[in-house]
Amino acid sequence: MPITGTWQLVNRTIIEKGDTVTTAASKNESFIKVINDTHFAFLQHDLSKGQDSAAVFVAGGGRYSLNDSLYREHLEYCSARNWEDNDFAFTLSLQNDTLTQSGVEKVASAGVDRINIERYVRVKP
Repeated sequence: MPITGTWQLVNRTIIEKGDTVTTAASKNESFIKVINDTHFAFLQHDLSKGQDSAAVFVAGGGRYSLNDSLYREHLEYCSARNWEDNDFAFTLSLQNDTLTQSGVEKVASAGVDRINIERYVRVKP
């Protein structure tokens, strides 16, 4: 599965405690994921350059492995430091230039236990 490249988030669905919330990528923020042969990184920031109350910056990354459609991330670096050193397993599907990853995010130190489904579109060079 050719997943290397840069991916722009299209939408995200979070299923937590019986509630399902789907959000489209915000027109006020940008979220990308960059994948090379061994590592991944994600970056999210507001498009107002941190100049208003919607200021946000999130970054993280680490090693990953891919076996058929099973994609595993080991988050080595994260701006939310209590997420570091956690492992996440996702199922990937790739259709044309759309990458979908779905799996459980569980981070006890952050009180997180949810299903996360993210849909990305490949960024053209």
